Amino acid sequence: MNDASFWDDQNKAQNKIAKLKTLKTVLKAHDELEMLFSDLQAAIELCHEDETDDEMHAEAENSLAQTRKKLEQFELLTLFNEQHDHNNAYLSVHAGSGGTEAQDWAEMLLRMYLLYCEKKGFKTEIIEIQKDAEAGIKYVQIYVRGDLAYGLLKAERGVHRLVRVSPFDANQRRHTSFAAVDVVPEIDDTIEINIDEKDIRIDTFCASGKGGQHVNRTESAVRITHLPTGIVVSCQNERSQHHNKEIAMKMLRAKLYLREKLKREEAASKLYDEKGEISWGNQIRSYILDDSRVKDHRTNEEVFNPSAVLNGEIDVFIESYHRWRKAKKSRSNKA
Repeated sequence: MNDASFWDDQNKAQNKIAKLKTLKTVLKAHDELEMLFSDLQAAIELCHEDETDDEMHAEAENSLAQTRKKLEQFELLTLFNEQHDHNNAYLSVHAGSGGTEAQDWAEMLLRMYLLYCEKKGFKTEIIEIQKDAEAGIKYVQIYVRGDLAYGLLKAERGVHRLVRVSPFDANQRRHTSFAAVDVVPEIDDTIEINIDEKDIRIDTFCASGKGGQHVNRTESAVRITHLPTGIVVSCQNERSQHHNKEIAMKMLRAKLYLREKLKREEAASKLYDEKGEISWGNQIRSYILDDSRVKDHRTNEEVFNPSAVLNGEIDVFIESYHRWRKAKKSRSNKA
């Protein structure tokens, strides 16, 4: 960073700074843990010197509790060691079949993730949203910016199932709704993904939703179709067609990179948590509101407070997923 040419390439410089921030986060956690171990050792030695001092025993127990908690946090941090875990992320929610019910469920999930990101200190931006005239959303894509955004949120990739007494049913019947969540990392510009102009089709259209006359009357929204793979990305959030195209191309590069990486590793079938392609019936988590229960079917983690979960309290599921995944890899390596 002290090199005179460091800022010649702004994007490369920002990526270096982001990586430095990530390393500092790990080192800071490690240093704090070392201090706690030192304090714990001192407290234990004092207890040995005077085994009858209740105050010293209480202090040692408190120090042990703090060390255990910090150790668990540090252990979790070490689980995020894959290539893109510390990257920003694109998270999308698709409503399943079921009309208004599924679209309302997709909007509930959007709210849950926005609240979760706010609690984690992440910055979010809605890149594209397709609302229904009656209620809910058909599709939404958000950009999440912050350290470990992808590492944390990739635990949410899959089908989410909601069971509840429908507020849209006059007969108060129980309904089941599905929505699919996808998460891909933002790929920095130093990774080359060559996209041939003849392999893409660019369509422009008038953006929908709020934004005033300029947004709704000019063709500022951009949709890009990658013809060889069929991948489609779009952006309509910016007023400028140029900016929307730039964001859409960035998303396309990210999706193509991830696709090629999985192809090389022959792991495409494992993209959605070793369950194959996303499909209805392969839910990773069920939210059963009238039974006051949320259960993750991969880890068997259960929370009996759906309201808290839907208000963004999903750390317990994300952490248990990563520990479950680590244990699964460990068993596989031993086999």
